[in-house]
Amino acid sequence: MKLLDIFGTLKKDMNVIERQLSQSIDSEHPLLNETSLHLLKAGGKRLRPAFVLLGGKYGTYDLDRLSNVAVALELIHMASLVHDDVIDDADTRRGQPTVKSKWDNRIAMYTGDYIYAKALMIVARLENPQIHQVLSKAMVQMSIGEMEQIRDFFNTGQSIRRYLLRIRRKTALLIAISCQLGGIAANAPKEITRELYRYGYNVGMAFQIRDDVLDLCGTEKQLGKPPGSDLRQGNITIPVLYALQDESRREPLLAEITRIHNANGETDVTTAVRMVRESKGIQEAELLADRYIQKAMHALSQLPAGRTQKHLQEIAKFVANRSH
Repeated sequence: MKLLDIFGTLKKDMNVIERQLSQSIDSEHPLLNETSLHLLKAGGKRLRPAFVLLGGKYGTYDLDRLSNVAVALELIHMASLVHDDVIDDADTRRGQPTVKSKWDNRIAMYTGDYIYAKALMIVARLENPQIHQVLSKAMVQMSIGEMEQIRDFFNTGQSIRRYLLRIRRKTALLIAISCQLGGIAANAPKEITRELYRYGYNVGMAFQIRDDVLDLCGTEKQLGKPPGSDLRQGNITIPVLYALQDESRREPLLAEITRIHNANGETDVTTAVRMVRESKGIQEAELLADRYIQKAMHALSQLPAGRTQKHLQEIAKFVANRSH
């Protein structure tokens, strides 16, 4: 089963969410309207809304309630991408110009702020205080994760543990609470929402690690941006950290990263990318991602068997094997 097949079972409800996403960021201000719709039109996997809907299957499934959560979480994800592109000085995303490259950094930052505010307005329709508590804590952690990434640009001495804590905050938490809040919004039992969170957290960790691997191994067509973009921006990811543990490759790779740093990112990273590819860094990172997928599968085994459990298993497999 492919990811599109899974979404096919949710197609009607996902279409509702897609329309609500467009409506939610509609603005009377022409420029703000244009910039807000720019990333939305570029598409995306819509994993987070799908996780919300699937989590809702474990309780009283109510699309009106679930869509408020799903739309809010996808908007938060979109806003974080707009801000990320400013921090990373990225010119393309999903093969399209970023908001910051098509307009400028100031417009991008205000667009991100606007989308965040819209997300909070939508989720405010729900009266369950637990939903607001979970969401606000996650947003705080995401902000800390962003600050940590900036702090660690070109930091080749960071530990694996430090990297994992950063991606937990930057990526895994939002996926984890997408699963969890779907269950909470549907009034699923606490033991169910706990396992949904564990599943989402581990899938989220694997998702980011695979993303870091793809940045080094994928093609520009697959990625929608040039390979090695993370290295060029100074983001030292897990395959690079593993490659640096190889004593025979450490010094040449460090020298190449220093050269990239001194060039302020305006240089070719092909040699550094090749060095990481030729090391055990890619293999070690993939093995780590697989371990997180196994943990996600274990969390799923604690949930009631059925169609929803199978769909969540298929999404985990997609994340483990994705090529874009």
